[in-house]
Amino acid sequence: MSKNLSVGLGILLVLMGLIWTMQGLGVLQSSSPMTGVTFWAIAGPLVALVGLALALGKLGRRT
Repeated sequence: MSKNLSVGLGILLVLMGLIWTMQGLGVLQSSSPMTGVTFWAIAGPLVALVGLALALGKLGRRT
C-alpha cells in the first residue's frame, strides 16, 4: 500500500473512531441507534488507535 494511501486511511480511521466514541458516549445527539450504546464507546477508541498507528507508522518510514 502506498504511503499516501496508508496515511489517508489512517486519518479516516481516526476520525471514524472519534465519531463512534462520541456517539457511544452520547456526546453527539442524533436519532442514530449508535447513540448511548457502550459498544461504540469501546470500539471507537480502538479503531482510532489502529488508524493512528497506521498513519504514524507510514509517516515514520522513508520508503
